[in-house]
Amino acid sequence: METKWLEDFVSLAETRSFSRSAQLRHVTQPAFSRRIQALEAWAGIDLVDRSSYPTRLTPAGETLHAQALEILGTLQATRNMMRAHQSGAADMIEFAVPHSLAFSFFPQWLTDLRERFGALKSRLITLNVHDAVLQLTEGGCDLLIAYHHASDPLQLPGDRYEMLSLGRETLAPYAKADAAGAPLYRLPGSPAHKLPFLSYGEGAYLGRLVGVIMRQASPALALEPVYETDMAEGLKAMALEGHGLAFLPASSVRKELKGKRLVRAAEPGQHELTMEVRIYRERPETARHAKAGALALWDFLRGEARRTATPG
Repeated sequence: METKWLEDFVSLAETRSFSRSAQLRHVTQPAFSRRIQALEAWAGIDLVDRSSYPTRLTPAGETLHAQALEILGTLQATRNMMRAHQSGAADMIEFAVPHSLAFSFFPQWLTDLRERFGALKSRLITLNVHDAVLQLTEGGCDLLIAYHHASDPLQLPGDRYEMLSLGRETLAPYAKADAAGAPLYRLPGSPAHKLPFLSYGEGAYLGRLVGVIMRQASPALALEPVYETDMAEGLKAMALEGHGLAFLPASSVRKELKGKRLVRAAEPGQHELTMEVRIYRERPETARHAKAGALALWDFLRGEARRTATPG
């Protein structure tokens, strides 16, 4: 039995909708349904009445719902107590960051931040987008940094969480350069000559944004998936070896472009998408714990954002 099954079940009890809960939990609906079924298999009884709409719980499900809330609350309280024993935790700002940002954006951003803000101690928690969001909502980190796009926003209620913009990032196609400096593979390809495509795994956040690019493409992109992984760094490594083209954040290929090891697989402005990089925190008035260092950093970033937004 996994605690995330209980979290899924609590979400379903609150929303009464498989599709809505799947969205809130940042998984596909089929994957969410399988996790609920796994919980029912563990319990040995139906927990959800699937004969009605909106979804409702069975009597056994109502009993488990009450127990799940208590179990999850106890686990979180225990975790908070354990965190209080961490050496040096009081002045260590903990960032939850998805893999793609952790390898590319975060190191340079932290270097620039230290020059402007001053010294700070930081701990990086690298996860997929879903689990990084959970770190924030479950009190496992001080700050969350994540991509944002209007087609797939993070479901964080504004009355409990607030955000600031840290900048913008472009997601675009890249391929290994040939001897003349041209891409080995150039979009859009053709039905007769499909291009080898290095793709993100199902459910990966960047993969969903690549889907947006592909749906907007005219003519349609002719791609043949040959490799799949959830991590942008994994796709970049394969692209560098010439295995195909991949859609990558600009910050992750800065050095490779400068060294002409990778080049755009399409003309600038074509088949690309601009994302926002955002930082999130739990509002201090509702936060279970708020470190002085994290509060000071947020105030500094908010001041910078206001100065940037003010003309002149």
